[in-house]
Amino acid sequence: MAAMEGALVTRLATEKNVAAFLDMLAVSEIGAELLAKSDDGYNVMVGGQLFHSYLDHPRVRVQWKPGQWSTAAGRYQLLERWFDPYKNLLGLHDFSPEAQDAIAIQQLKEAKAYRYILDGNVEEAIRCCRHIWASLPGAGYGQHENRPSALLAAYLNAGGALA
Repeated sequence: MAAMEGALVTRLATEKNVAAFLDMLAVSEIGAELLAKSDDGYNVMVGGQLFHSYLDHPRVRVQWKPGQWSTAAGRYQLLERWFDPYKNLLGLHDFSPEAQDAIAIQQLKEAKAYRYILDGNVEEAIRCCRHIWASLPGAGYGQHENRPSALLAAYLNAGGALA
């Protein structure tokens, strides 16, 4: 019985790390102020506009700065071109918060960051997935990149544990 309880505590702790990492990504991509003004970021398009239906990715091309266009939307700023492949892969039916979380988790797994998140190795997890999210340090997309210390603070504030 004690082994089962220990396994449950471990599973809950690792799931808490994943939730905290997703919250950290949202803070990084959207920012705390816009997260508060929206549906926790799930209905945000690049540039801060909000969309009003989760039936599908909004599929709106937004000019977010002169000469720069994007279709990024949702809590993790998923590009339109990636939505349909993930929708099919994961058997999703919409762009709901649950679907957005499922896609982000799949992306973390594909980037080999998921295991590091479970273990509480946030710095290594960020290194593994920075090519996906332009706001992460070292992403190299020419956009604003957040400081590692700010991301670590957001992760810890969301209840994540470190290795």
